[in-house]
Amino acid sequence: MSSYRPETAILELGPDFYDPVRPADFPQAILRFRNQRQAEGVGLGGLTNADWIRHFARFAPLPDALPEPLALRYHGHQFRVYNPDIGDGRGFLFAQLRDGDGRLLDLGTKGSGQTPWSRFGDGRLTLKGGVREILATEMLEALGVETSKSFSLVETGEALERNDEPSPTRSAVLVRLQHSHIRIGTFQRLATLGEEDNLRKLTAYCLRHYYGDESGDPATLLGHVTAQTAHLAASYIAAGFVHGVLNSDNIAITAQSFDYGPWRFTPVWDGAFTAAYFDHAGLYAFARQPEAIHWDLVQLAIALRRIEAAEPLTAQLENFPHLFQLALRDAIFARLGLQTGELAIDMPLVSALEETLSATRAPLDKFYFEWRGGRRPEGYASFDELAALVARHQPVPGARDHAYWSDPAPCSMHIDEVESIWAAIDERDDWAPLNDKIVAVRRMGEAHRRTA
Repeated sequence: MSSYRPETAILELGPDFYDPVRPADFPQAILRFRNQRQAEGVGLGGLTNADWIRHFARFAPLPDALPEPLALRYHGHQFRVYNPDIGDGRGFLFAQLRDGDGRLLDLGTKGSGQTPWSRFGDGRLTLKGGVREILATEMLEALGVETSKSFSLVETGEALERNDEPSPTRSAVLVRLQHSHIRIGTFQRLATLGEEDNLRKLTAYCLRHYYGDESGDPATLLGHVTAQTAHLAASYIAAGFVHGVLNSDNIAITAQSFDYGPWRFTPVWDGAFTAAYFDHAGLYAFARQPEAIHWDLVQLAIALRRIEAAEPLTAQLENFPHLFQLALRDAIFARLGLQTGELAIDMPLVSALEETLSATRAPLDKFYFEWRGGRRPEGYASFDELAALVARHQPVPGARDHAYWSDPAPCSMHIDEVESIWAAIDERDDWAPLNDKIVAVRRMGEAHRRTA
């Protein structure tokens, strides 16, 4: 663990921000997933499996890290209804550390037991939910989305009852590695309670530790979050991803995607495609995700209005549309393997791509796969205008150099395959399909990154 760099920065904020909690005492601890790649990046790659279980299922503190888990306090809008009765209800901040670049990271949990914020929940996570989060984070990382990393999954030997899936079902505890677990809802709570000094303290903390800025200026923080949320929204669209629950308590202050419940990848460019069966109004549908994320950003500005004048905050919010446009151009061009140029020249391609894919309902992953590097394959008879716009752009050097681009079909992550992977685990305790899929997804990620 020579590169292990523990931190306790969260303690700077003080007890108004969290509650010390005890993890659940699980009857079993069976290691099902260990993210060795991420463990090595934070100096934990040398842990034995027994030590891994001790830290990430029994939650013995890591050396010189937080002495006890902390359930973070926050509020949030859930489907645009304000809820002051939420917080870390089935998870906690377990540890903080720094990676090789000195970036502050959190190790947080999901399914680690009840906390003061559990309300009527059991504080547990289904094994299926943990498997689905692994698949989501691996696929998004491969597609260039800034996402939390599924760090560990341990089966815990409890039978859980759930209303929305076959029960009893198997249980697990997940550990995720993330830039920050502080949310827009963390700021909303302080504003609602009128805790202006704590708002200033939290603003300074986030600027210092996540953006390298000692100013403590609320408008500056909003400017950083505006840029990052614009990038997040654009990356979802380019990836064809639907988060499902973009509530303000699910938007981190670093805008790193996290907390995956009813997520889906849309098979075609369908603006109305939703992931959550309970999203009856399509509030978080595929094409509405930028609007939803911007709405959450506005809630951060409203919270910061407690300690900052309206004008500088409004000026930062007004940058979102342009920043989103830039980020969407960059994300789609990256997936196509094309070089960017002037925005006025590039955006007609983005618009034509959206219009053409929406009208033709061409398989989304197949389209990106076959058109990578500026190619126009056979079988796209209605794509003349789009092809002409693609031809105006140079491919990125090495755009198709990886062997992946010669595969017969792209690597995808649609619901039928997700359910098939889970069925193998549920019915036969067969983990090979999950492990094989992780290998395939990481290979695809290598192919997307292997450009000059």
